[in-house]
Amino acid sequence: MRKGYLFAPGPTWVPPEVRSAMAAPILHHRAPEFAALFERVAEKIKYVFQTEQQVLILASSGTGSMEAAVANIMEPGDKAIVVRGGKFGERWADLCKVYGAEPICIDVEWGKAVDPSQVGELLDQNPDTKAVFWQASETSTAVCHPTYEIAKVVKEKSDALTVVDGITAIGVFDVPMDKWGLDIVVSGSQKAFMLPPGLAFIALSEKAWKVAEKSTQPRYYFNLLKERKSQAKGQTAYTPAVSLIMGLEVALDMIREEGLENVFARHQRMADATRESMKAIGLKLLAPEAPSNAVTAIWAPEGIEGAKIPKMLRETYGITIAGGQEHLKGKIFRLSHMGYITEVDMVQLIAMVEVVLSKLGYSFEKGAAVSKAQELLF
Repeated sequence: MRKGYLFAPGPTWVPPEVRSAMAAPILHHRAPEFAALFERVAEKIKYVFQTEQQVLILASSGTGSMEAAVANIMEPGDKAIVVRGGKFGERWADLCKVYGAEPICIDVEWGKAVDPSQVGELLDQNPDTKAVFWQASETSTAVCHPTYEIAKVVKEKSDALTVVDGITAIGVFDVPMDKWGLDIVVSGSQKAFMLPPGLAFIALSEKAWKVAEKSTQPRYYFNLLKERKSQAKGQTAYTPAVSLIMGLEVALDMIREEGLENVFARHQRMADATRESMKAIGLKLLAPEAPSNAVTAIWAPEGIEGAKIPKMLRETYGITIAGGQEHLKGKIFRLSHMGYITEVDMVQLIAMVEVVLSKLGYSFEKGAAVSKAQELLF
């Protein structure tokens, strides 16, 4: 008998209640029943984004919301400061280039968080910067960038828009859009929202909407002005992912029932236990100084090919985690603690990481990681 366990940083586990909702008879997306559902979901998702602004729901991966952010505010020749400290920071820069904007990149060592003063220095040098782009949680490196501090510097130094990739941050730790004055925040369904891939979310401040309204940038599917108009009426501009939206309502209800503060605290406990358990068996973290509570990245032990760890977990035990990306491929492995994960799940994962490391020849005190996790979680 074989079961599958999903501990990758997206897609994440989908709760049975959400799966059941998505298996219900499909609704026609132009029928009144769907409009009523969509209006409820559009209102409920504001709670997770911590905003009074409209949160648009798009049928795409999270990258679609990133592209929509760029396409609706950046014009050819506009300057954008981009924090590039991982694969997804690089994506912001690539998207800016595609739309003719000029990315001014702050290259941060993978595993490190950006110093907000670097953003301030570049703003001083480039006072005509239109927007600053960064990741609240850089999934590829398990780094948490200081979003509040960056936003504060931007507001003090310029009139630039603050654009935050919250794909593995929203619903994991506190990123209050309105309270912190963030102009654009994006996310995706397959992370802390506990859904399959296929939905992207984006919210704009009033300031950002004014910029979008003046934009002459060509765009069609990701025309947020068109989406704003349609979604205000309980519809989408184009065919939505109906079954995912049906599941989204249940997932949002689950988050609301638990309470955001409790959701954040649960992710904090999982992350702390994961990090401390890995250190208890002599492993080093990629991002020890600024870790994200969404995912933990761990250096593979010396002498062990890092790619073998997720491979053995998956092929032998049915446990899916993630390896490294780009130049970290084969050097690190990543364990997610996002979404529908409990303390019992984490202890199980940590125990099996011990088993695999032992089988691969790593010498350590067996049970030390599990004991540390139990100590912190129970």
